[in-house]
Amino acid sequence: MDRYQYLLLMAACLAITLPLEFVLGARVYRRPALLVAALVPVVVAFSVWDIVGIWRGHWSYNQLYVTGIDLPLRMPLEELIFFVVIPICGLLTYEAVGQVLRLVRKLRSGANADA
Repeated sequence: MDRYQYLLLMAACLAITLPLEFVLGARVYRRPALLVAALVPVVVAFSVWDIVGIWRGHWSYNQLYVTGIDLPLRMPLEELIFFVVIPICGLLTYEAVGQVLRLVRKLRSGANADA
């Protein structure tokens, strides 16, 4: 089970933020082209940075907590998943907060109109 902790944590992050899409109307998954456009630069930049760090011996990954599946250039699969999942969670949170703020402004402006 320890080998899947990293992946389970990423799945939990997605599961916890998924309701933001439907409950608060974050509209991240409903705009796939924008999602991909936001993810590609992040995934590329951080993957390159990670690979360089691995090659230069700046860091490594404890084999007890990763699956052992390495992508080309020795990057663990879990790192790529991290570079995709965490920005998605951040976008969901950002968009959900924006939705809440728009709703609050709308409610306040409606209350001011009634006064």
